[in-house]
Amino acid sequence: MKIFNLKKKTVVLLLVGTIFLTYSFKSKFFEVAKQIEIYNTLFKELNMYYVDEINPAEFTNKAIKNTLKDLDPYTNFYNEQDVETARIRRAGEYGGIGVAVYYTKQGIEISEVYKGFSGDKAGLKAGDIIISVDKQSIKNMEGEQLSMFLKGTPNSTFTVAVERQGKIITKEITRDKVIVNPVPFAEMIDDETGYITLTRFNEKASSEVKKAYRKLKKQGMTKLIFDLRYNPGGSLLESIRISNFFLPKGKKIVSTKAKIKKWSNTYNTKNEPLDLEIPIVVLVNERSASASEIVSGSLQDYDRAVIMGKRSFGKGLVQRYRELMYGTQLKLTISKYYTPSGRCIQELDYENRDPKTGIVPKFSAKGINAFKTANGRTVYDGGGVMPDVEIKTSKRNETTEELIKTKAIFNFATRYYYENPTLDSLDAFTFKNLDFNKFTSYLKVDTTFVTAQESLFKKAFLASKENDISKEYKLIKEKLAEDKILEISKNKDIVSELIKAEILERFFYKEGVYKYNLKNDKTISEAVVLLKNEDNYNKILSGK
Repeated sequence: MKIFNLKKKTVVLLLVGTIFLTYSFKSKFFEVAKQIEIYNTLFKELNMYYVDEINPAEFTNKAIKNTLKDLDPYTNFYNEQDVETARIRRAGEYGGIGVAVYYTKQGIEISEVYKGFSGDKAGLKAGDIIISVDKQSIKNMEGEQLSMFLKGTPNSTFTVAVERQGKIITKEITRDKVIVNPVPFAEMIDDETGYITLTRFNEKASSEVKKAYRKLKKQGMTKLIFDLRYNPGGSLLESIRISNFFLPKGKKIVSTKAKIKKWSNTYNTKNEPLDLEIPIVVLVNERSASASEIVSGSLQDYDRAVIMGKRSFGKGLVQRYRELMYGTQLKLTISKYYTPSGRCIQELDYENRDPKTGIVPKFSAKGINAFKTANGRTVYDGGGVMPDVEIKTSKRNETTEELIKTKAIFNFATRYYYENPTLDSLDAFTFKNLDFNKFTSYLKVDTTFVTAQESLFKKAFLASKENDISKEYKLIKEKLAEDKILEISKNKDIVSELIKAEILERFFYKEGVYKYNLKNDKTISEAVVLLKNEDNYNKILSGK
């Protein structure tokens, strides 16, 4: 009888639980359906009765993006054009002219020219602004419209009017099939040390890294520097394949934990490695993110490579594309990822964003947790991959961060290019204190780099009804500019490197920047020294 009663109670509890879950699910579903219906009726009323015409696509696009803005910055809506752009980025090839661009109100500004493609053959330069295509003005167009003009079917030809340093020139350009190589540079530094840089984890990443590795191996490489600095990440699967090149088959590379159980996975290496013995130094910095952190984190956890540089970005979130209606897509964050030792290297806690200020707290502010590598070395979570060997630089201040987000360095490099037309070799290039001072002087006239203080002060002045304070305004404006330059100068080492790279790219393409860095980059030099000191290299990995 007791057994029967126990079974009866169990059945009742299960029924109650099932009813509760069903009710909870239906309640949540009803709430979602209710909000959608509210939006639909609001949209219809606005469209029918609002005094001015409403662009339905633009209106909805803004509404969706406003809905997503309080989530993490990686959850995004893609309209049809955005979907195609994202596909191109992942595939690494498209029909175009081989340039990177800024979309501006003046037109399409060239930010980089890829060597050997049609834009380069036509003589386009960084800083050029395309103001018309096939005699159609493109001024004051939105980015979505502008993005359609340069891409197209390979071998199709069009004419552009280009504004360059105040002059208008006309060029005819034929589109190419543009292939973006994620390994733009791989060379020997000396007789035994090879260098490979990987700039993105697109669909070609692992095959290009393998190709570069085999090329250098044939040239006598016995030590490797693998540069992931400024690599923002990309494909999770490509990061696993690349980690597998240097780790045994069957090793866990990354695990993901999601709200949906089927999206929680453990990813192991599936292939035989390329090389389990070659000493490796992996370079990372503040801009190494996502897939870059999976590779560097896994190689660090298995003590397979020494990580050198600055702490990485700290993106431990995984995204997946979901198909929506009419060719649109949603890219949403579905899980967090964990390195083999169990670390989640996510830096920012978007779930606990302050609703009033919008400030996102850091996980590390709550404390960090210790984990162990295969050799028993201690590593930590709470924001990025900490390098085994940190390269000391000045600490970036807020003003420098603001500077880097603007086009001030880019614009200065454009001016430098046209003021120094005779620079014809890498060996002839120098960047002295005088050049840095020219840059800080340039900041006084640059209009793109305006600090928050300068912006607020200008608004206050314009809002003022006083007519006799222009002299005082000028003095305070000059003082704010001086303070800005003083802060930038505290990070002279960091800013100088960014300026040098931008200038060298104008004269010698990206290839020239990499060649220059092989001889002059502090971090690469430190990596070479470490690889030549076998005892020190092994000591770091053993943790002794």
